[in-house]
Amino acid sequence: MTCLSIIQTASARLGLIKPTFAFNSQDLQVMQLLELLNEEGQELANRTNWTALNAQTSFVTLATEDQGAIATIAPNLSFIINDTIWNRSLRRPVFGPRTPQEWQQQEAFAINGPWSNFRIQQGRLRMFPVPVAGQNCFFEYASKNWATNGTTTSNVWTADTDTSLLDEQIMTLGLIWRFRSSKGLPYAEDQDKYERRVMNAINRDGSKDAINLDNAKYDIFPGVVVPSGSWGT
Repeated sequence: MTCLSIIQTASARLGLIKPTFAFNSQDLQVMQLLELLNEEGQELANRTNWTALNAQTSFVTLATEDQGAIATIAPNLSFIINDTIWNRSLRRPVFGPRTPQEWQQQEAFAINGPWSNFRIQQGRLRMFPVPVAGQNCFFEYASKNWATNGTTTSNVWTADTDTSLLDEQIMTLGLIWRFRSSKGLPYAEDQDKYERRVMNAINRDGSKDAINLDNAKYDIFPGVVVPSGSWGT
C-alpha cells in the first residue's frame, strides 16, 4: 500500500470522501490525515527494534579517541543495537555504551587494557583505549527511516506513491484511531484493536527462537544417521 492508498482506506472506514491525492492537497482534512499518518509512522518505528529497519554499518578505526560523527558512520541512526559492535580485525567485542561515570573513571585511571569501550558524546563515537588505526569495526543499528520511494528512505512521507517498510495495515488502524482522537470522537475500541495488532507484530517480527534452558538445541552430537527405506535382513 502507498501513502495515498492508506489514507484512502482509512477515509473509507471513517466515512470520509476518499481523496484522489494527498500531497499538495488544500483540503484541511486531507492535510490532517497526512500529518497524522506521519505521526503514526514515526511512533510505530519507535515501538521496537523492527527487523525491517535494521541496518549494518562499519568504520575503520582512527588512532584517536574520537572516531567521527555517528550520523556519518550510521546514516539515519535511531539507536545502536546492544552488543553488536565488534572489531573484526581483532575478533573482539567493543563494550558499551559506557556511562559518563564509567567513562571518566577509565580516563582517570588511563589503563590501556585489551578491551575496547565506546560511548556516544555530542553526536561523536568515542573509543577507549585509543585503538590502532586501520582496524575494521562493524555493528548493527535501527534506522529511523520507515518510508521509501523505492530508492531512498525517509522518516516522513515525501509523495503519494511512497510505501512503508512497516506493516501498512497497522498504519491504517493507527491512522483511524488517531483521527478519531483528534476530532474528539470515541476511539478507545479502535486503539485497542490497533494495540493488539502491534503487539502481535512485535511478537512475530523476524521469527522467534524456542526457549531452551540448557541451550542444547544447537549442539551437534555424533551418531549414525539411518535413512528411511527398506533394509535387507
